[in-house]
Amino acid sequence: MYDCRKFFIDGAWVAPSGRRELEVINPATEASVGKILLGTAADVDIAVQAARAAFESFSATPREERIALLERIIVAFKKHMPRLATAISDEMGAPMKFALQAQAGSGLGHLNATLAALRAFKFEELNGTTLLRHEPIGVCGLITPWNWPINQIACKVAPALAAGCTVVLKPSETAPLSAHVFAEILEEAGTPKGVFNMVDGDGPTVGEAISRHPDIDMVSFTGSTRAGIQVAKAAADTVKRVSQELGGKSANIILADADLHAAVKTGVLSMMSNTGQSCNAPSRMLVPERLYDEAVKIAKSVAESPVVGDPKAAGTTLGPVSNKTQFDKIQRLLEKGVEEGATIVIGGPGRPAGIDKGYFVKPTVFANVNNHMTIAREEIFGPVLVMIPYQDEADAVRIANDTVYGLAGYVYSGKIENARRIAAKLRTGMVHLNGATTDVNAPFGGYKQSGNGREWGAAGLKEFLEVKAVMGYSSGAA
Repeated sequence: MYDCRKFFIDGAWVAPSGRRELEVINPATEASVGKILLGTAADVDIAVQAARAAFESFSATPREERIALLERIIVAFKKHMPRLATAISDEMGAPMKFALQAQAGSGLGHLNATLAALRAFKFEELNGTTLLRHEPIGVCGLITPWNWPINQIACKVAPALAAGCTVVLKPSETAPLSAHVFAEILEEAGTPKGVFNMVDGDGPTVGEAISRHPDIDMVSFTGSTRAGIQVAKAAADTVKRVSQELGGKSANIILADADLHAAVKTGVLSMMSNTGQSCNAPSRMLVPERLYDEAVKIAKSVAESPVVGDPKAAGTTLGPVSNKTQFDKIQRLLEKGVEEGATIVIGGPGRPAGIDKGYFVKPTVFANVNNHMTIAREEIFGPVLVMIPYQDEADAVRIANDTVYGLAGYVYSGKIENARRIAAKLRTGMVHLNGATTDVNAPFGGYKQSGNGREWGAAGLKEFLEVKAVMGYSSGAA
């Protein structure tokens, strides 16, 4: 049982001002695995004061000191990766192998990518006679989700510290356990007092207080588009920078010249990864009409392969979805798909056979879907793939772009030049060609209602910097 009823503020573990407890539920067992206390606006204010006090000195630290800090954090992070993986599995249901290699592993990847970006970044450069200085933006409020808890914490905290900012983190209240381990890692690494602060709480209270706080200079938020809109509205009165990574309904276009079996298999398995709880998941598979029936058969066969069950069991590849709210939402959308005329190829409503407890969802494939159906337009955030036929490439691009989202796109082709040509037409922040995986050094973010700003690598570092133009800095003489 995890006891996480303290906050990390100004370099110490402190008791919150309020005493409202929240049970942390293991989604595989529906049993409590820990407790946190929900913070208040007063707790946020104390954390912000600590961050503001630390900013003056930390923002002035030379690059070498921040490099050394990140190096120490990486050493401590590696040491505690098994603890992180266990906490992630307990709080959001990831199978242990996936929790260690992908979930905790992604956090390490972002720390390393940020360190490389910090070493190479030009904080000062001349533009004619004007000096351009990149300076830390200030105190940053970071609000992170439950689906990739450490991934999102690391890809925000690391660049903020690398830039010379101080932070107040609000992790997801439903998946806070790994965040507490992360705070211990930063404490062990000798992060200066007040530079990193963490307050548990819910969105309407702590998230709102962070977004509105006049002494927070920037908010970086990852979550649903609905919640992102609320963050932006709350932040508007203080004209702070708001960087958001929101929802997605990414299209996976399989071109006629692709290896159909390889393309469908890759798409299905990518959709099922992390139990479908990834904002950039390829949730709409677009297939040429003449190949559609064959593609559906392949998808059904591939979707039979995930092993659903206890995340602690060695052979499990698909755990539960992270919480009851999400489970109930998915069930409603599965039923809506049937109601609107889509065909269940495999899966569907209810728990998998033999499982009567936990928030487990059947790996599901829908056929006979058109892009006007609810399941093709709303982000389901579960192991649910919809398959849509298209007439020609122009039709495929039209369908792919016919969405309020624009996070990621996927193209599979037998010829890379064809994949590149289609990629150029997609209104998305990222495109994966022929099964290419994510690149922690590349910008991560989207168009339209998928958010604004970019994370990861050098682009993520820039988000936490202001640009100052010092004109007349140089005489221009040779």
